[in-house]
Amino acid sequence: MLNIFTTISKINITSLAIGCFDGMHLGHLKLVKCLDENGALLVINKFKGQFLCSNRQKEEISGKKVIEVDFESIKSLDGKDFLSFLKKEFVNLKFIVVGYDFSFGKNRAYNAKDIEFLSGIKTIIVDEFSIGGIGVHASLIKDFLSKANLQKAKEFLGRDYSIKGKMIKGQGLGSKELFATINLDCKGYFLPQNGVYATLLKSQRKIYKSVSFLGIRSSDENFAIESHILEELGEKFT
Repeated sequence: MLNIFTTISKINITSLAIGCFDGMHLGHLKLVKCLDENGALLVINKFKGQFLCSNRQKEEISGKKVIEVDFESIKSLDGKDFLSFLKKEFVNLKFIVVGYDFSFGKNRAYNAKDIEFLSGIKTIIVDEFSIGGIGVHASLIKDFLSKANLQKAKEFLGRDYSIKGKMIKGQGLGSKELFATINLDCKGYFLPQNGVYATLLKSQRKIYKSVSFLGIRSSDENFAIESHILEELGEKFT
């Protein structure tokens, strides 16, 4: 039922922030700040579509360990059973942190205020985080990205949007160009609107200035993510 992404002993966890944490945006980081030294993120995975960041990225951004629970495995649990599950899995749990709109139990029958009443576990409920009167939510950030408004997405994320991918073989056309070209497979990520973007590419702990293309290649009419590195390399990637 639980998927732990790094070496961590559940017995040492004393606080949990619970949610989906897609994007690990500024609103999510407000929850993270409420955790103690031995706090962790309990990520409820209910995504069937594209995500804004992986669980590894959630750990990197938050500085906390991530434990994932599949939504399908808990959605039929009554609220009391869900809380009993948490107390059984995390025996030294002292308090829980959730957002103002958190709900749990079968058919979302319980809300954040019910946690402490039903379980006796101290609960910190974090208010909605907003910028200019607009609530910060992953769905809004995805809307910004879909319209190529990366500046607004950055404002609500608190950082530049980034994706991770596996280097794949391209058409070999980059070897004939002035700049090295890297082709990426970024399965699962929510991608910005098709277009050309000024980017930074990180590979083997080095960061390169680059220009990246997302869209349908005119050469073969297939979708591609291509990054053209604007710096000299020891060898070219194709």
